Amino acid sequence: MHKKEFQAETKRLLEIVINSIYTNKDIFLRELISNASDAIDKVYYRALTDDAITFNQEDFYITISADKENRQLIIKDTGIGMTQEELENNIGVIAKSGSLAFKQENELKDGYDIIGQFGVGFYAAFMVAEEITVISKAFGNEEAYRWVSKGTDGYSIEPCEKEHYGTDVILSLKPNADEEDYDQYLEEHTLRSLVKKYSDFIRYPIKMNVTRSQKKEGTEDEFEDVIEEQILNSMVPIWKKNKNELTPEDYEQFYFEKRFGFDKPLRHMHINTEGTVSYRAVLFIPEKAPFDFYTREYEKGLELYSSGVLIMEKCAELLPDYFSFVKGVVDSEDLSLNISREMLQHDRQLKVIAKNLKSKIKKELLDLMENAREDYEKFYDSFGRQLKYGVYSDFGTHKDDLQDLLMFHSSKEGKLVSLKDYVSRMPEAQKEIYYAAGDSVSRIEKMPQTELIKDKGYEILYFTEDVDEFAIKMLNEYQEKPFKSVASGDLDLDDEKDKESEEAEKEHESLFSNMKELLSDQIKSVKASKRLKQHPVCLVNEGDISIEMEKVLSSMPNDQEVKADKILEVNMNHEVFQSLKSAYQEDQEKFQLFTELLYQQARMIEGLPVDDPVELSNKICKIMK
Repeated sequence: MHKKEFQAETKRLLEIVINSIYTNKDIFLRELISNASDAIDKVYYRALTDDAITFNQEDFYITISADKENRQLIIKDTGIGMTQEELENNIGVIAKSGSLAFKQENELKDGYDIIGQFGVGFYAAFMVAEEITVISKAFGNEEAYRWVSKGTDGYSIEPCEKEHYGTDVILSLKPNADEEDYDQYLEEHTLRSLVKKYSDFIRYPIKMNVTRSQKKEGTEDEFEDVIEEQILNSMVPIWKKNKNELTPEDYEQFYFEKRFGFDKPLRHMHINTEGTVSYRAVLFIPEKAPFDFYTREYEKGLELYSSGVLIMEKCAELLPDYFSFVKGVVDSEDLSLNISREMLQHDRQLKVIAKNLKSKIKKELLDLMENAREDYEKFYDSFGRQLKYGVYSDFGTHKDDLQDLLMFHSSKEGKLVSLKDYVSRMPEAQKEIYYAAGDSVSRIEKMPQTELIKDKGYEILYFTEDVDEFAIKMLNEYQEKPFKSVASGDLDLDDEKDKESEEAEKEHESLFSNMKELLSDQIKSVKASKRLKQHPVCLVNEGDISIEMEKVLSSMPNDQEVKADKILEVNMNHEVFQSLKSAYQEDQEKFQLFTELLYQQARMIEGLPVDDPVELSNKICKIMK
């Protein structure tokens, strides 16, 4: 027996590997299975260049077994095995990768992927094992060797007997502790679950003896447990299958198996990209949002695989925030992983994949909008708000990517319309895209500010969500058509009516000035209205902050009070104005009362709180006497 000590720096690195690099103890089984798969790959690759070697698929597999009595977990493979020298070099020297060396020595290029290229994964097993034994017999050799280690104390190597080439890894599990249950790794359901989660798409069978219940022969209601060998992994992932062989039901089943959602996906994308970075992906556009989608607890991201091995359950870097609703998997052999395989280097490959996926998702959504409008409306009902946030966030950086995906309710259609739909049917005389913001469609339809625009036959987009107006302000225009709020103080629709308003304002300049003085700093000015027909008054805004935006900002925790610059517009063609004018000429007390009531009326129409409801009630009673 050869007793060997790890070098001082190797001991320290081993401690780091065991205690720091891996954040999840369950990962150890993924690493050992990946190493076993590598070992079988090496036999296969040699068979490609050596006619003397026959690769019979049925002879190559991985087995997992649990010895509960001795608290040992055993992982075996029928792969290439290791000589004494390879045992020392590959697992006796920390971070030395036999897989990487094999790939380099044999000049294996694209298409010949070997999972374990970093040589550290094996040591993850020390997170759960107090001692590891490796029994290995190299392909084509007669000798077998046993490697034993308890971690940082070093290791021993000695000859042993082994019938078939390959490698057995025997983990003697740590004793259970207060917060650590190591016995779970001897349980069938735990092992099955870990294989399904991390190693389901390893391309060789992963076998295990499992217990199942069956009816006892010759009885009606007696059952007995039988043990049978089962293959735990599916081996061929859906994204590596030919699209022509798959049905919509196959994709839906995969969606449900992966627990991407309880809904039925509206669309799937099966992507196979070859180029600077090669990858495969299956992505889904859901119909319904998860219950926590619009909360801070929601985690976006796609499942990321490297050669069929799960690396990250939710790789956020693959999706922009505004497409965070997309579910699915990405598998690439070209990613630069760090030594633990749990984290990606933030490198060019990942950015290339993310950029490509963003383009494909947008294209799919546009196709859904154009060719399956009802399905797109279902999607938009769940996730439209996220697209709008995407337009607004990052100072409008992504607005060009998202503007064609936006939809709003419309005064003409009575349903959701796209900006493209709206612009395509604008009359030649119309120069701007008109919109109105409010709590609901029914409330907006009653807004006084919409009267003249509707009368001219112009379409109005209805903004009913708090983010809508903020997003549009960031968008500013669409196809060179600027957006204009119906409540904007500088609305310009009719030159003739504008002239009438200007003349009326001059005629009643003193009246309006007195109204402004009575309302003090509550409004910026009082004007004759050029937009009202049926209503006596309304509030409009001047500047970048609208009244609806003021309401949204006021509802947020904010030390600074944000107010819209409000203008009170008065309809001089309304009979109320005649009463106002008479009061101004004959009774200043009544004029003050009318002014305050009209202002509070305008606030209520806008959904703004009344300053003092009791005082308002008293004033209404006073005027009714």
